[in-house]
Amino acid sequence: MDILWALLTLPYAPVRGLTAVVKVIAREAESQQYSPTSIRRELEELDAAAAAGDITPEERDRGQQQVLDRLTGTAGGRPAPGREADTRSAARGRPAARRGAAGEDPG
Repeated sequence: MDILWALLTLPYAPVRGLTAVVKVIAREAESQQYSPTSIRRELEELDAAAAAGDITPEERDRGQQQVLDRLTGTAGGRPAPGREADTRSAARGRPAARRGAAGEDPG
């Protein structure tokens, strides 16, 4: 039965091989993307570029935030946990409510 199945599915062998190669490449790319060594190198490159004057400190901060968002999984437009309220109030053009001020009501 195995021989018959192998003969019948022989035309699909290149597709199966390509699928296996794509899976291996995707797995390796993902491991490189989340590798601590890769993350550290990217952060060090941003710091070096800022020290050399190639980028502004704001661009460095933005790049660092992108790297950290990728690491924590908050990339793709989703706000980081704990920053949702600040993001929503900033999107409406109002400052975020102050918290913890003695005797002041934020509302």
